[in-house]
Order: sequence, then C-alpha cells, then structure tokens
Amino acid sequence: MRLHPQLKNLHIRLLERIDGGQSVALATIIDARGSTPQMPGFSALFGAEGLLMGTLGGGILEKDAERRSVAALKSRNSELYEFDLEADLASPEGAICGGAVRMLIDARPDRNAPAFRALCEAQKRRAPGVLVTYMEWKADSLFLRRNWILSTPLGEEEGRSEPWARFSKQIASCLEQRRTRLFFEGGKSSSTDPPPGMIFVEPIFPLPRLVIAGAGHIGKAVAHLGQRLEFEVTVIDDRPEFANPENVPDADVILVGDIGPTIESLPIGPDTYIVIVTRGHQHDAEALRACIAAPSAYLGMIGSLTKITLMRSQFLDRGWASEEQWDRIHAPIGIDIRSQTVEEIAVSIAAQLTLERGRKSKKHSDT
Repeated sequence: MRLHPQLKNLHIRLLERIDGGQSVALATIIDARGSTPQMPGFSALFGAEGLLMGTLGGGILEKDAERRSVAALKSRNSELYEFDLEADLASPEGAICGGAVRMLIDARPDRNAPAFRALCEAQKRRAPGVLVTYMEWKADSLFLRRNWILSTPLGEEEGRSEPWARFSKQIASCLEQRRTRLFFEGGKSSSTDPPPGMIFVEPIFPLPRLVIAGAGHIGKAVAHLGQRLEFEVTVIDDRPEFANPENVPDADVILVGDIGPTIESLPIGPDTYIVIVTRGHQHDAEALRACIAAPSAYLGMIGSLTKITLMRSQFLDRGWASEEQWDRIHAPIGIDIRSQTVEEIAVSIAAQLTLERGRKSKKHSDT
C-alpha cells in the first residue's frame, strides 16, 4: 500500500500557517469501512477561506469536512465524527461508495506544532517515523496530543509517561508493516459510547527519490510530471544555464557538476528511481556507469535500439556491467505509446515510473 504521498508538502504548509499566526484546521480520515474514496491517513488543510491543500477524496465528503472545518476554526473546537457514504442512487449529490469514514478535524494544530516540526525535520533527513495522535474527551471537548516518533525502539524510559506508551508494540508493528491504524482504549467503540481514548498511528516514510540525469527539454518535462506524481525530484546537469530553478522549477534539488561523479556522490537505495536523459551518448554512458551497479528501484535510459545495442556491447566487453545488471535497465526508456514529442516521451517515462513504483509497493504489502 502506498502511503498518502500528498503529505510531502502538507505539513510544511501547515507549519507555515502556524508560524505566520494564521488559523488552520487539519482534517484527517482516521478510519474507514466499506468502499470509500480515500483510505485512512489522507488529510486536507482548511483555512477560513476553505480548502488550502490535500484531499479527502472530493465530493460531498470533502465538502462536508470543509464546512465543519471552517466552523471549527471559529469555535476553536476540534471534532470527531462519522460520515456515511451510502446514499440513494437517485440523489444527484449523494455518495454511493457504500462505506463510511471516521473523520478527525483538528482545529488547533498549533498546540502540537513541535510534533509537526519534528516530522518535517525528519523528512528533510529522509528518516521514517510515526505520527501518533492521542484523542480523549475532557468534559465536552476533544483533546488532542500528537507525538512524532522516529523509527527507533519504542517504549523507552523517556516515553513511558506518554499516553501512547501502552500502545508501543502496536505502533512498532504499524511502522514495520507501513500500516495506518486506529486503536481504542478499552476495546471497540460506537458513536454513542466513545472509548476513554483513541490512538491514531500514521507511519510516514520519505517519498521515493527520482534522480534525473539531464536538465534538457525531456528532463524538465519528466521533473514536472515526477513532482506531480509525488516523487522527490533531483535533477543533475553539468550546464548551469540548464540546471537552475528558472529552467527546472519543479525540481526539489538541482545539482550542477560532472554527471558521472555527481551521481556517484548520491545515496542510491531501493527507493531511488533513476532516469538518464542527457544530451548525448557519451554523457548517457557516463551516467549509466555511475549507477548501473547501485541497488536502485528503477533505472531507465533514453536512446534508440541501435544505440542501446552498441552501448550494451561496450559495457559487457569492457566489464563495466554484468548481463544481469544490464538486463534490469529499462532501455529504451518508457512505455511504448508511440511517443513523438517531448511531452509524449515524458508521459511514457512517467507511466513506467508509476508502474514500477506500484509493483514495488504491492510487493512490500504482500510480504
């Protein structure tokens, strides 16, 4: 299961609003049953003007959450409620998913700013962890306490006084399985008889990194799509007139330098996707030599069948790669959609990246 990648910038935007003294409400699906438009963990930010960022699946579910969030900002009271997605087929606005969600609206996320700040800092370091939200009712008010827990042994001495400490084993299991879960104190609950407290556990992992060698027309177009497909985008080129924010505004990181050594300097792991689209055969070969043995999730290189065949012979004859290493390369890159234009080529590459990421996610969820 791929975990709500929209969180890449949502928490950053949340902190920006908090630091700017602006009120904001954070709405999150914390539980779901049956067929629903989004799964637990998906969130949206709302200001007094309405939706700011994120999604809860759209439709009347999101509209209802927007209405409640705007009202919560005025009352400064958080809310926990259930939304039924069953409706009459004849209703023009009704939802017919057939399920229900439990929604949390946090009207005062500023009270837990340290947890969100720690989360954002961990994401900058590409460190996974768990956002734990403890919910309990005090009088007629919903009290929220959030903690960011890094992927270190849970339940250590310094955390035993926290309300989530008695759920440390479950939290550790959620992190290991990358599974978002809701736990109830004292067993299951109903809307008429809420439990003393609830724990919502959100494992959050760094987004997969997309490394694009080449900041030309195709590299720029792939960066644009990669950003919208929720990759962390790094673009490399040895030409500063191409490798700059004005030319590649969708890149999270831009590196200027010799392509081969620059790629070699990067930490490449099983969450790294590499696209080689430089300006020529020589630079493609340089980039490929730098990463062909690395344990990347995906490695693709642009080129005609003639070019790929010649380069394969060169790499094997000179001992730069084994047949097994070469066979894992997607070359020519992209899914065959008879692409001709730069934009079509970028779409074919983005589709292949999405396909491979989905395969990796399914493999992980099946283990």
